[in-house]
Formats: sequence, C-alpha cells, structure tokens
Amino acid sequence: MALALGAITCGAEPQGPAPGDGSSGGPATTIALEGSGTGTTTAVTTDEATGSDGSGTDTGEPEGGPWGCGPELGARLVESGALELRVEVAAATRIEVALFDEARGQAERLRVPLVAEGSGRFTARIDAATLAEAELGGTIYYGLRVWGPNWPYDERWAPGSELGRIADVDDQGNRMNPNKLVLDPYALELSHDPVGPDWTDYSVFRTDSANRSRDSGPHAPKGVVVGCESVSAGPERPLRDEVIYEVHLRGLTMADPEVPADERGTYAGAARKAATLHELGVTAVEFLPLHETPNDHNELTADASGDNYWGYSSLSFFAPDRRFAADRSPGGPTRELRAMVEAFHAEGIKVYVDVVYNHTAEGGADGGTATILSWRGLDNGLYYELAEDPHDYVVSNGVGPNLNTAQPPVADLVLASLRYWHESLGVDGFRFDLASVVANGCTRECYEYDPSLPERIARELGRDVDGGPGVDLVAEAWGAVPNSYQVGSFPAGWAEWNDRYRDAVRRDLNRLGVEAQPLRELMRRISGSPDLYEPGGRPPAASIDFVVAHDGLTLHDLFHYDDRDNDQPWPYGPSDGGTTQNLASSHGGDPLVQATATRTAAALLMVSAGVPMMTGGDESGRSLRANNNPYNLDSVANWLRWPGDPEHDAAMVGFSSRLLAFRAAHAALRPAHHWRVLTDGDGDGLTEARWFRDDGSFVDDAYVDGEGNHFVAWQLDGDELGDDAATLYFAYNGWSGPVLATLPAPPAGLSWRRAIDTSEQGAPFGHVEEDGPVIADEYWVAPRSLVGLVAR
Repeated sequence: MALALGAITCGAEPQGPAPGDGSSGGPATTIALEGSGTGTTTAVTTDEATGSDGSGTDTGEPEGGPWGCGPELGARLVESGALELRVEVAAATRIEVALFDEARGQAERLRVPLVAEGSGRFTARIDAATLAEAELGGTIYYGLRVWGPNWPYDERWAPGSELGRIADVDDQGNRMNPNKLVLDPYALELSHDPVGPDWTDYSVFRTDSANRSRDSGPHAPKGVVVGCESVSAGPERPLRDEVIYEVHLRGLTMADPEVPADERGTYAGAARKAATLHELGVTAVEFLPLHETPNDHNELTADASGDNYWGYSSLSFFAPDRRFAADRSPGGPTRELRAMVEAFHAEGIKVYVDVVYNHTAEGGADGGTATILSWRGLDNGLYYELAEDPHDYVVSNGVGPNLNTAQPPVADLVLASLRYWHESLGVDGFRFDLASVVANGCTRECYEYDPSLPERIARELGRDVDGGPGVDLVAEAWGAVPNSYQVGSFPAGWAEWNDRYRDAVRRDLNRLGVEAQPLRELMRRISGSPDLYEPGGRPPAASIDFVVAHDGLTLHDLFHYDDRDNDQPWPYGPSDGGTTQNLASSHGGDPLVQATATRTAAALLMVSAGVPMMTGGDESGRSLRANNNPYNLDSVANWLRWPGDPEHDAAMVGFSSRLLAFRAAHAALRPAHHWRVLTDGDGDGLTEARWFRDDGSFVDDAYVDGEGNHFVAWQLDGDELGDDAATLYFAYNGWSGPVLATLPAPPAGLSWRRAIDTSEQGAPFGHVEEDGPVIADEYWVAPRSLVGLVAR
C-alpha cells in the first residue's frame, strides 16, 4: 500500500513487544535491507529513521499535530518531507513498515520498525534524509510486516524465513505472518489488485505449508501515500425530494459511443453523464461499490469465470477503485472521483455510494490456511468475528467472515471511512449492504440486533429529515442468518430498502390468480409504509421504494419472463445463485400487456409516498434476458444501452422522464409526514388523503382485507400537502379486465385533467402530461394500469 497507517483504539491492553526486540524503549535496531535490484544495502537504525533523540519519547509524534484532513490513522508526507505513520492493533507485538519505490516486482528498499506507544498504538516518523538515502524520492508505496503471539519476532528473520513461527493460527485466532505484506486498512489509495494481467499467482498470499514462507512483498497490493483535501458540500435537500438512480459506475458508460473510448467505464466517463441524468429527472445517483475491490482479473478472459463485476467485496474502505479511473497514476483515482462528484453536484445531483462493511475481500479460511492481504494479518481477532473455535469465522452475510463492528476500533474504522468519503471526496450519502450485519451486537457465533453503531453514524454524520448538512443513510436491513431481518427497526436518521414494497407491487401486477395478497398490503406500501415507520416516528422517506434493484431481474425482464434464466452462454451468463422468489410473469407473451405492466410499475413507484429508487437502464428497457444474479458479468449484458443501440427504448426514456418531472412538480407525492387519512386539516372540505372503490365509495376493512380485490383509488389534498395543484387522484387496476371508475367531484370551478394513463401505447407515450384532456365523472381504467388525474 502507499504509505498511510492508522491507529486503532482497543478496549484491552495489548500484549507488549518481546523484550529487546527494538520496537519500544530498547537499544536502537539496525535494519539491513536489500536495494531494489541495485545490489546495494540500506542500513537504518530506529533512531535514524524516526529522528528520535534516542530516548524514544519523541518518536512517532507528528511535527504539526493532527494531519488536519482525512483519517487520524494511516500515512502522510508532512511539510518537512518526513513520512509519518500511525496504526493501532490489539494483539500485534511488532510492526515494521516496508517501503517500495515500485508498486510490484521489486523487493522493499527500506524497512523500519514502528514504536509501540501503549494501548495498541504503533507510530513511526521517517525523516526526509532517510528516505533520500534509500532512494525513495518519488511516489512511496508501503506495506506492513506484522508479528504476534503465533509468530513472535526473531531478529534473524528475513523475508522468506519461518524463524519465530509457532503456528499459522493459534488458539486466540492470531494469524500474523511477516512473510505476507499487509495492506494498511487506512491507506487512501492502493497500488494494484492482488492478481491481474501482470500477476496471476494468488497462492503467494496463502499460508498453507507450501506458501507460508513465500514473500508476498513484491506482488502484494500496497498503500500509496497521497495527499488529502476537504471539498465543498453538495446539495442539502431533504431525502424525501430525491429520485435515486442505482447504477454500476463501469456499466454506465462502457457501451456509450458519445463517451471517449479511454474514459468509458471510468469516473471521468460517468461525469459526462451528469447532464443526461439531470435531464432524465434523477436527483441522486447511487453507484454500486467504489471502494477498491479485486477486479483487475476481470480482464484476463472474455468469460464469466471468477469475475467480480458488482464489487461487493472490499479490499479497502478508503481507497477508490483504481480500475475505474482513466488516470491511474498515483493520486489519479482520488482526483478523478472527486471531479466526478463535483460534476454531478453542478447538475444538482447528489452522489451516493454502496458500502460493504459486513465482510472483506480476504475471504474465509480452512484451518491454518488462509489468504492474508490486510486485516487478517494485522489483527485477525480484532477485525473479524471469530467462531467458538477461533480457527474459524462467523458468516452472517452469505459471503465471508463478518467484519467485527461490535469492536470499538472496527466501528471507528467504519466512521472514519464514511467521514473521509464525505468530507474529502464529496459523497452525499451511503447505502449499507446487509446493514443488519453491521448492527450485530453479538461477537461470537450469534445474531443480536443492536442499533448502537447505526445510531452513532446517524448522530455524527446523518442529515436532518428536513435537509441540511450531513449525509443520507440507507440500510439494506437484513442479513443471511435468523433474526437479521430488521426492516422497520433502524433508528431515526436512517432510511431502508423496503423489500415489502417491491414484493407487494410485483405480486399484485404479476401473480393474479396465483398468489393472493390483501389490497391493504399494496395500499400500505403506496402510502409510505406507515405500519413500519410511523410507530418509530420516522417519516415516509424512511422507505426507499423500489420494484427492481441491481440484485434481481431488470424492470423489463420482470414483466417479460416467468422466471430467472442464469445458465446462459457468455455474455449473458452463466451466473450462479440468484433468488427463486422473483414474482415475475411473461403475461402470456402478450406485448401490450407486458408493456403496460412495465409502465405501471414505473409509475406506481413515482407516485408512492416513499423515496423512489430506479435501476440504471429501467428507463430504456434494459434486458439481461432473465439473468437475475449477473454479479460476475463484466460484459455488454450489464452495460447500459444508449441511443443508437437497437435495444435502447427511446419511447420508454421519454415516458420515464415525464414521470420523474411529474413527481418533481407535485409536493403531495413527497410528503414530510404520513398521510392523515379522512382528516380535513385546512377546512376546505377535502381530506388530506382518502381511498376509494371503483364505484366512488370509500373503502372499508372488508374491502381492503379481501384477497379478491385488485382495484383501488386514492385522492390527495394538494393544499394540505404543499402542492400547487388543488387535488390529485390516482386509480390502480390490477385486474385482467377494464374497470369503470366513478370519480370524486373536483373542487368547485376546477376539472379533472388526465396526467397519466399507463395503458396508452401512442404519443404522447403514457399520457404523462400536466394539461391533458378534461375527464368527466367516470373513467375506464385499463387492465394492469395506473391513471393519474390533476384538478385544474
């Protein structure tokens, strides 16, 4: 990693360094290192490297106090040209920093022991003269060599040696191995992935008997020492005013002919689409993970074998993914990502990022055999949730060992990561993958929901419900173990992906006569899920409404196929996994019914009271040919289609943009509070909200609880909900035949005008228009369609 080390505050006192090992308070230690292929040897004592007077009291103290930007831990070059490092652990007994002048392929030029200062903190300060003597005058790449109880320090040790080793993993779960260069968890950039076109031997990072003594240093990802700066704040709107567009950064532009070829799939390329998304009506773009993830190997073969496209497996929680940068020079990814965020801000669009704090890219273990890249080699028992048998791990996410966020230092790491991406990179919000795992208060082989960390995140970083500074926080409020489903349970300041909204819309549109669903379930979801959020004092905006997401069928495929089809040839497959609960339907292959159902789902999303999230490509009819788990397809199948591509549905784009404009024009669709049904708050004779049957009468419990009813209409009082329109009326028909709806009378002197009819096939497509034709007392609502009227 390029130089950046961080401190971790631990609750328990760490085991001290071995007597006389030179790491603290002992005699100066000479470290003789081979030069990078030059045949020279650089000898550095601890005192010479740190600039200490020999007493150890000044060693590791930053020359100017706090760095002033970015996390407290890590590595920085300070004004004098010295390199400062800070790292905190619980169990390590000795840490040395290894410095390189090349990212890969060479031995370290300098290795310096850090000083143990107590309470788990290790620091070093390497002066400019020492760096110059080691010919480290340009970009500095760095990694850590770590010793601990399972592998005590032996002064005779050198890379490639097993001197000092007791066990690959001990009874406390320690897995230190100084032959495996460890990436600093607080590095702000990474040099490269573990494997890629230039290096394909992943076994060098393993700890089995054949590989434990192999030096991973020349090949391991290294921290890159880069500068840090603060950025200006982005839009400060309330979350309720957002329309979220979930998209993969690479997939956004890889197939866009209007983006220069060398910028496709990059931060720079995405920046070019800010104006396009603004024109569509998007107010917040949510990128799938941008943290560094092992994906360079996607380039090795033109197939799906082993590819990591989605990126839900972080190798760093600070470094932006270098593969997504057109400028891959040191510091380039950071600059380019920051510029991309600024481009979206210039269009009034917030930038959200998916974050994965529930597991890492290091994967699992098989007894003493494991991969060491970062956290595991630094302090396995601190960073990961160990099983009752500490040779093994607890997995609540379905992928790999849980990150142990119940440990205060790990919680601090999460907060530092979020703060850096907000304050130094400009990101406006975060969606937490499997957030229930982050909210696990149990540290050994169990699950117990504990909102302490989410509460702390909201308290320190969250944006107020009515807008202002801070970040928007969104939880995927479930995990892969019993009791981890927590939709409706996250604390104030958080919104949640509402899978109950997704399933209610899908079930009513697609499963008529197959799966019964009371109408009340759909009504609750349309109205912002008050049953889930109102008891806890959370507004409708706590519900992130969606019909599809990256994880599942596309909007087009949901209404054109009966089930998933993941076993396809490249480039549309094959992909393993994927849910079997798709609630999909091909509607008998009838293209008119399929198109209407697709538009109706999109329209319901935009007129519901929660915050709508659409997935990139929904607006243009993107199809993955029913692959519902394309995590491994870095191919044209996953890349968005743009004008000129035969699969780009321009008519659907027009319909979608008018839908988003309609939502933006009507504050009644973005309520600050849950609807007050049958309550006339302003005395104008109209209640704030009310529900109707097709005959114009109010619904009752028997009607909405009946599983055989599929028509419902609702009216909103625009005046009470801050809307310019006096009132709005919507009618949904989930039946397979048309329904004649009797309309409520509009306010005196006004008429109903049609704004939406998702059954219409002609122009203007979908009739999303403010000043549509005047509608009298009744309206035929077509099968599986939505009608919207505005009183003018």
